[in-house]
Amino acid sequence: MKAFFVTLLSIFEGIKSSTKTKFKKMKHYTLLFAAAILMISQASCQSKTDTNNKQAAVKAQQSKTPIQVAQVNGLERAYFASGCFWCVEAVYESLRGVKESISGYSGGYTQNPTYASSNTGKTGHAEAVEIIYNPKEISFSDLVDVYFGSQNISQINGQGPDRGSQYRSIIFYQNQDQKDIIVRKVVALEKELGVGNVAAQVLPFEKFWEAEGYHQNYERLNPGNRYIQNVSIPRLKKFQNKFPSLLNTQTH
Repeated sequence: MKAFFVTLLSIFEGIKSSTKTKFKKMKHYTLLFAAAILMISQASCQSKTDTNNKQAAVKAQQSKTPIQVAQVNGLERAYFASGCFWCVEAVYESLRGVKESISGYSGGYTQNPTYASSNTGKTGHAEAVEIIYNPKEISFSDLVDVYFGSQNISQINGQGPDRGSQYRSIIFYQNQDQKDIIVRKVVALEKELGVGNVAAQVLPFEKFWEAEGYHQNYERLNPGNRYIQNVSIPRLKKFQNKFPSLLNTQTH
């Protein structure tokens, strides 16, 4: 009988121990689950904060007075961001009346951006181009048509395979006339695509930062580059087929 009670007590202690172990494991998993929920909640809050900060920054930019760049030797300058600047530079350099297209950065809030820093998405800058053109040969309105005609108009924060705020679409204006031209074209496009489906931001021009030397004329100097072959050149050719009357027949 004693052996029976000893055995019974042993079984009871085993059950008790197992219950405690299960309880400890359950408590451990509960704590892990709670920690995960907390981390997700914090990340969500941080994401909302980042989004709100970016929206506030854009609103602050939109309220600024644009900088008018002076005409030099009859040539004017215009500024656009539309994905990878290698692609955009090549598109504009194929136009009659465009004397030069320079790759760089604009639209952000940090000083002296670089390719490395802009690619973090934390500078606010987008890859952009400075277009030096003769207004007697090609108008700002034409340049805006080229802008929309050479991109995926509705793609947000990127063009093609290039994704991120550094590849977002921006049209910069330097005066009210340019802003009016841009807005009219956006309104016309939204009648076709739907309100809100034109991704490009319309911002007052502040400053353009020229990119590193190796980025300049990249498409022309690196025809064997796989990105150039698979992305830049097809984008250029597609654009050229749409706007043959604007092309400089001596290029590409």
